[in-house]
Amino acid sequence: MATRSLRQALAAIVKPGDALAGFEAFDQLATMVAIVRPDGRCLLANAMLENVVGVSRRKLLRGGAFDWLTERDTLAEHVQRVAANHVATSRFDAHLRRHGPDPARSELPVHVILSQIDFGGARNDAVLLEMLEIEQQTRQDREERVQQLVAAHKELVRNLAHEIRNPLGGIRGAAQLLELEIEGKKELKEYTRVIVHEADRLQALVDRLLAPHRRAPVVGDVNIHEVCERVRALVLAEHPRGLEVRRDYDTSIPEFRGDREQLIQAVLNVVHNAAQALAARVAAGDARIGLRTRVARQVTVGRQRFRLALELHIEDNGPGVPESIRDRIFQPLVSGREGGSGLGLTLAQTFVQQHQGTIECESAPGRTVFKIVIPLP
Repeated sequence: MATRSLRQALAAIVKPGDALAGFEAFDQLATMVAIVRPDGRCLLANAMLENVVGVSRRKLLRGGAFDWLTERDTLAEHVQRVAANHVATSRFDAHLRRHGPDPARSELPVHVILSQIDFGGARNDAVLLEMLEIEQQTRQDREERVQQLVAAHKELVRNLAHEIRNPLGGIRGAAQLLELEIEGKKELKEYTRVIVHEADRLQALVDRLLAPHRRAPVVGDVNIHEVCERVRALVLAEHPRGLEVRRDYDTSIPEFRGDREQLIQAVLNVVHNAAQALAARVAAGDARIGLRTRVARQVTVGRQRFRLALELHIEDNGPGVPESIRDRIFQPLVSGREGGSGLGLTLAQTFVQQHQGTIECESAPGRTVFKIVIPLP
């Protein structure tokens, strides 16, 4: 929110005659900020605005600020009123135009705050424009609640798995001993073999539930594109026909410290789920999965803000996640597929969280996107 402290901070760093003096400070802000003239010309724009709009700062400075919002005339009127000192500050809700491959996210609801500011020694008609994502705080609160709920579920399942292990081993051992006692009775041996088989299946399930907590992370330098290429090769080996895995990489993304094998498993679980959901399209020959990497600036994960973060988008053109489980897909044992264990996405979330990151999903028929965010150094 544009407060007196923000205006005072900007006034302190923007020295008369030095229009770029406040540039670095703007880039440290977690909100979208710009300085505009009454005619809509943009004098300064910060990194958060550049990142959210999806347009380079140079292009923002060349264009008109009034075109940023769908409510162009409303913004022009408010800017001119503040610049003319009819009001000291002005607020309204609007929609920010975004540029990118996702049509569903082309408009972002924002709260716009306009304030007077002295800038660069010019006449006192420069206007400080600040935009806050309306859903940002709501999303952070929701993410925090979901993480707490998932953590509670994982703890419950982990404790339950430990309680199952010992009696399960006893049941299997008793079935094997019983099989030795009934030599020559083939029909009875079938029952003992069923017991042993089901005990082994449950043991494998328990092992998967406990897997993320058994091995300590092996930390090293990780290149996210090597991770993506490994996953792509594995999935295409399993589906050599009918499935296209598209790549759209930002090769400027730096390496970061992490557990390479954990991240491969996390991404593989998501991509593998997508490939299974695309079974009908694979048969028709038009199944698509997209892997897209980008750098995001001034990202908030939980309650902590990071200057840079990696964004990995995994998109498919499948039928979408069933609405009945859409809010629970990261919880243990929740699956929308017949015969699914419901552990793949749970493990993916666990591995991503161990890298201080988050994973979220947006789904509709014909388009599902999983977004993995991991802070960068």
